[in-house]
Amino acid sequence: MNLTVALDAMGGDHGPSVVVPAAFRVLAEHPELYLIMVGNQGILEAELARHSCPDAKRVSMVHASQEVRMDELPSQALRNKKDSSMRVAIDLVKRGEAHACVSAGNTGALMATARFVLKTLPGIDRPAIIAALPSVTGHTHVLDLGANVESTPQQLFQFAVMGSVLVSAVDNISRPTVGLLNIGQEEMKGNESVKEAAKLLAASDIHYVGFVEGDDIYRGTANVIVCDGFVGNVALKSSEGVASMIGHFIRQEFRRSFWSRAVGFIAFPVLRAFRRRIDPREYNGASFVGLRGIVIKSHGGADVIAFSRAISEAIAEIRKNVPERISQHLESVLSQAEAV
Repeated sequence: MNLTVALDAMGGDHGPSVVVPAAFRVLAEHPELYLIMVGNQGILEAELARHSCPDAKRVSMVHASQEVRMDELPSQALRNKKDSSMRVAIDLVKRGEAHACVSAGNTGALMATARFVLKTLPGIDRPAIIAALPSVTGHTHVLDLGANVESTPQQLFQFAVMGSVLVSAVDNISRPTVGLLNIGQEEMKGNESVKEAAKLLAASDIHYVGFVEGDDIYRGTANVIVCDGFVGNVALKSSEGVASMIGHFIRQEFRRSFWSRAVGFIAFPVLRAFRRRIDPREYNGASFVGLRGIVIKSHGGADVIAFSRAISEAIAEIRKNVPERISQHLESVLSQAEAV
């Protein structure tokens, strides 16, 4: 099966200088993959000329005359940037010319545009952002990471269904465990939305394991952890800050003296392996679940390795037909609820 992914080549902090080499990197790993680079044709042609690609026949370009700035309001981008690289890439998914879109652009604009163009799946009120975070057991998928600041119990339930289906498909887990992020594991704790969502999950066929706390994200207590976008985004950014701080302190300590540098040299293989395990680039690529199409958000500052990972996430979701599986599972869950 041939797979086609549309790339918003102008999005993010680095644009084509990262997107083009990342594209060539992934093409070498997936012979069935075709890529459509969307952006300013002149800039893209100049960047493509700087790289040699034996699989150039599997790369095509679509010109887009506009770009969405990283600080642009989503409403303005949606209204005034109809020929942006972001919009054109999503339009390709809508028309069936691409199976998925990957962008490192403005998150709010990407979500607003994707929701407007692709629409949500039946039974889904709002899309959510889901991504994998490292844990002691491998990784944990968390949603929502910022798309919805406030969520109703029904929406949290929908997030749980979407996260469960995605993890089941991508990680090949038959019944992923699902936890609700809360300020404690006791039933009386939490706000009313979380408490009501817990009741909905407990009555469903989802493998719900109850309330979990923030540290459970990294303990691997559950395969999927559900929360509203406000809490999820704070947890994500706090985690990124802690990881950066740890790296800073480690470098600082090993540079403190000759002996600490000597110890650091001896410990280098262990430190390199540790860095690889928690490298945020390897976890790049957040999925906008709940849409009638696949849209993957890369970190705006992604380098070649990180953007390659985002493209790989799109490939995995295409192969597993994630939107269709979410729609089917949600329909089944809702039917069971109505029967009860």
